[in-house]
Amino acid sequence: MQRISARDAKNGFGYLIDLARAEPVAIEKYGRPVVVVMAVEEYERLVSVSGKDSEPVTPKKQSQKGKPSGDLDVRAT
Repeated sequence: MQRISARDAKNGFGYLIDLARAEPVAIEKYGRPVVVVMAVEEYERLVSVSGKDSEPVTPKKQSQKGKPSGDLDVRAT
């Protein structure tokens, strides 16, 4: 699994997408992995193998001070 910093992921988002289409990529903050980005096909395969239906996820948008503002509505399918 590739690992890149959150800063590099932000500054090179297109590159991150290209990497993640080939294999999962761990995004690190302060040298510790915090999230994994992967191709949708791999995500769907993992969901089907687990036998669990995925439910919509609604993350909260971070405000300028790092607190959720609640005005972002993203649905995972």
